[in-house]
Amino acid sequence: MQLRRPGQHHYRVNVFDISPEGCKLEFVERPRLDETVWVKFDGYDAIQSSVCWVEGHSAGIEFERPIYPSIFEMMIARLGG
Repeated sequence: MQLRRPGQHHYRVNVFDISPEGCKLEFVERPRLDETVWVKFDGYDAIQSSVCWVEGHSAGIEFERPIYPSIFEMMIARLGG
């Protein structure tokens, strides 16, 4: 998965605990609470999101709009589980 912060280029991040409403990410650079970021899963458009918690090198993000259930199922299948 790729992440873009305002004014920066996309870079790869590790994603964990994905749900239709958001996910947990591992960051290289610590984000600010409530920062707007865009996440992009391979084959899908970027999703505007907000950082809702930060702990160490991990952060929780909430998608601006939940992913539709049928699209989410396809994403999970594509991600391998």
